[in-house]
Amino acid sequence: MDDFKEKLIHLLHYPNISWNTVYQMLKKDPTLQSLYRTQPQSSHQISLFPQVNHDNALDKSSIIPLHPDLIHEQIRQYETNDITMITIFDNEYPKYLKEIYQPPWALFLKGDLSLLEKEPKLAVVGSRQATQYGKNAIKLIFPKLIDNGVLIVSGLAKGIDTLAHEYAIKNGGKTIAVIAGGFYHIYPKENMSLALELMKTQLVISEYPPDTKPLRWHFPARNRIISGLAAGTFIIEAKRKSGSLITANYAVNEGRDVFSLPGSIFNPYSIGANDLIQQGAKLVTRAEDILEEIRLNSM
Repeated sequence: MDDFKEKLIHLLHYPNISWNTVYQMLKKDPTLQSLYRTQPQSSHQISLFPQVNHDNALDKSSIIPLHPDLIHEQIRQYETNDITMITIFDNEYPKYLKEIYQPPWALFLKGDLSLLEKEPKLAVVGSRQATQYGKNAIKLIFPKLIDNGVLIVSGLAKGIDTLAHEYAIKNGGKTIAVIAGGFYHIYPKENMSLALELMKTQLVISEYPPDTKPLRWHFPARNRIISGLAAGTFIIEAKRKSGSLITANYAVNEGRDVFSLPGSIFNPYSIGANDLIQQGAKLVTRAEDILEEIRLNSM
């Protein structure tokens, strides 16, 4: 690992560091050469880290107490555990993801890295309280998607996400899971065995260092990665206010296709999906509805 890449990875281990903080630091110091130097204790520098306890920070000799030796050892352990790190400056970084607003500065990955290059990718998300209707829709639509080489991207959440990963595998396809938090804190715990399987035969991605515990805001943030990796996003069952609609909005903002499964007007878990169709998402009742849009041969 080159010096700059290691410094950027180190920086991402700083507690509560934001995307904008990293951006501002790279603007001031594009090679991060001053990262470990003792800095003048100016309020301007401290303000780059609004969630740090400033009283404690003033007692430190360095504004950024990243403990390079400790973090270097952590990174060495990641590599021992077959965890790969790719930064936005690396050639391997997914091209679609680089186009989104605030793309992750780095990705932590475990599994089959070749899946990053496999196209097309389709994001599939939906309600954590999946109904039999949603399950039946996946069983109906997935086989032809998989037969046409579509890779399924989802978020390892309960419900539709779990079904999307499982049915991609059952149909002999490939799938990528984007998680909130790090690899050492899989959430939900009920999906631990699925996560381990994906790490062995598929691919799991996080923008957070492996020992990061998932926080509430990590979940909507990771949705931009789910949609950002894919050419389109398919919503299967969603309430009017749900994380799935956040994912759909990210897709719309990035100019990606949005697909939605229509549902009963009496099912609260279909209201959000139906709203999307009213707003212009493509109504999906069969695999061909998706394949036509992503310009695949559906035969």
